[in-house]
Amino acid sequence: MAVCARLCGVGQSRRCRRRQRQNQQDQGSDSDMDEEEEERIVGQRQSDVGGGGPESGVATAGPSDAGEYGSGHVNRGGCGGPSNTGPPHPQSLADLPPELLVEILSLLPGTALPNVALVCKKFKQILSTETIWRRRCIEEFGMKDDLRKMEVGGVSSQDLYVKRVNPRVKSGRFMKLLPDYEHMDYRDVYAHLLHPYRHILGLWQPDIGPYGGLLNVVVDGLFIIGWMYLPPHDPRVEDPMRRRPLFRIHMWESKKATVECMYGHKGPHKGDIQTVKKDEFSTKCNQTDHHRMPGGRQEEFRTWLEEEWGRTLEEIFHEHMQELILMKFIYTSQYDNCLTYRRIYLPPPMPSDLLQPGLFKGTYGSHGLEIVMLSFHETFARATKLTGDPNVPAGQLTLDVDLSRPVVLPDLEQQRNIEELSRLVLGIQEEVQREAEQQAKDTSATVRGAAKGACGSSSAAEGMEADHGASSDSCLPGPSSSTTSPPEAQPFILPLEVTARNEVYPRTCRECFYGTGLIAGHGFTSPERTPGLFVLFDQDRFGFIWLELKSFSLYSRLTDHLAHAHAPNMERFEAMLRNMQSWTS
Repeated sequence: MAVCARLCGVGQSRRCRRRQRQNQQDQGSDSDMDEEEEERIVGQRQSDVGGGGPESGVATAGPSDAGEYGSGHVNRGGCGGPSNTGPPHPQSLADLPPELLVEILSLLPGTALPNVALVCKKFKQILSTETIWRRRCIEEFGMKDDLRKMEVGGVSSQDLYVKRVNPRVKSGRFMKLLPDYEHMDYRDVYAHLLHPYRHILGLWQPDIGPYGGLLNVVVDGLFIIGWMYLPPHDPRVEDPMRRRPLFRIHMWESKKATVECMYGHKGPHKGDIQTVKKDEFSTKCNQTDHHRMPGGRQEEFRTWLEEEWGRTLEEIFHEHMQELILMKFIYTSQYDNCLTYRRIYLPPPMPSDLLQPGLFKGTYGSHGLEIVMLSFHETFARATKLTGDPNVPAGQLTLDVDLSRPVVLPDLEQQRNIEELSRLVLGIQEEVQREAEQQAKDTSATVRGAAKGACGSSSAAEGMEADHGASSDSCLPGPSSSTTSPPEAQPFILPLEVTARNEVYPRTCRECFYGTGLIAGHGFTSPERTPGLFVLFDQDRFGFIWLELKSFSLYSRLTDHLAHAHAPNMERFEAMLRNMQSWTS
């Protein structure tokens, strides 16, 4: 009620307040004055402000009224006196014009508007204005389409209408599958669709064993759609990402949101979404028979293979690759779109980053194309798998690049020799190992010194100083600063012995750094980090030479706009990375 009184200006009337002040004066206030003195002061103020005394008949505001209305004095109805020009100053928000109230209230978050409507009848009436809720839908959820001129997003024309299945009807008429949105308003869309499902917007990783994935849940017109992002067909790493809708949420005329599963080839059908816990939700299909095909599993595999790889099994000649593909189909198809998703964030950019962090598509030999997330951590660049394979699963750190150890490439003729490149990289690896051993010795000496106390032997102290001196002498210069101008491009060519899934790679690069890549046996057995060379081509492409495997991976940036996906801070992002690794460990 206090809020209502402040916003609407209701409460005790001026006469009641004046009477209350008079009672306080009668009870012994220090500011007591006789009636003649009060009339004299009031008359003086009237002559100063209104230009007339008590005899003029102009009823101007007294001291209490002036305190209420500020500098604006309003004629209270003097008999025959001249009226004061100009409109009265508003006493509360409720006195503002409706169009100004609409503008003010549309700036508030949608979650606060229902409470504002409880303040008074005028606010409740104003909050039924479509302009306010349309602005909330646009600013909070990115809905930019007009409901009255809506082209349904995320669905094809075949999904909008379904042929009426009735043998007695020979006209072949079509029955509308979706509701008529002309009778809906933005307030209903906000209250029954956008706000209840706001917690699932953004990027998610499905729990599909080692394979992982990338799900982007977005507001698309009058739908909330979960798009599964798929890499382009191997080895076309430069091609755009492919998208497949897994579920959608929309409203019916009953103002109730409906969840539909989009998996399979028989059109949308009943589904469900459940919030498991914070930053985690699950989907369930209630009609899995819609996922089955008339030709059985063989037909389902043929269709899946064409969508996933863009070719038939006969066109894949490598026997080991055929086994990997068949294994993935059997593993992933058993879920029937009943999956659990965990939230992931895009890395927050920093001014010192070597290039813009984000998502990249990369070539991984027989496993095809996979999606990685590139992020920067002080002097290290790290690529984490969002999609994986039976050898190195999703969530693992696939590349770890030391930006403090640049590599100067030799001339082109020597670059063709894998032995020359290995000599450069392995030399840096030996330095890294020596420094790690030295650091371990320093740590051990520090622990021993702390145990002996401050009065330890001077020879031990001298030994520690010598160790530190040797360590500093062996250090290489720090990382190249990204605040300086970018280095000039230098010629680059792969060694003859190195195989690449994509032979079309840039022939010049900006910088190269020492790094390690994670390799493992089937089932993530015996994982180890193997040395390699990180090659930065430009802001959207980089590569990695796996020296031990004698192979090359090319990575190209994923350029899709991803809303509701950025991490609030670096601490939250790093915690997410640790959780990702624990999911698949």
